[in-house]
Amino acid sequence: VQLQASGGGLVQAGGSLRLSCAASGRALKNYGVGWFRQGAGKERELVGVISRSGGSTDYGDPVKGRFTISRDNAKNTAYLQMNSLKPEDTAVYYCAAKSNAISSGLYYYAAHYESWGQGTQVTVSS
Repeated sequence: VQLQASGGGLVQAGGSLRLSCAASGRALKNYGVGWFRQGAGKERELVGVISRSGGSTDYGDPVKGRFTISRDNAKNTAYLQMNSLKPEDTAVYYCAAKSNAISSGLYYYAAHYESWGQGTQVTVSS
């Protein structure tokens, strides 16, 4: 499956953005999805994950309560809604897909994912 992330941009602290991850080539419904981010000079970190069915989600501690992952399998797209953004959320955000995922399974490690989008830059100004 090929992934295209979009929706990044420049936003003030406290603002919101919604990122999209559009899949092509294969049906996204067959894949678990994860969102990761990497800030300048920092290691890649987990933002959140969603199960193949969409019924289960989980988030990294820095974004819990502020970010929400969802998916619309009919549109072959996953989303990352980001609210109450902080300057420390500034990073390149990547979506990733894991094949052979269990319907309710959540996959937390980047090594689980074989397909990655190109990344979209999110910059939060103070």
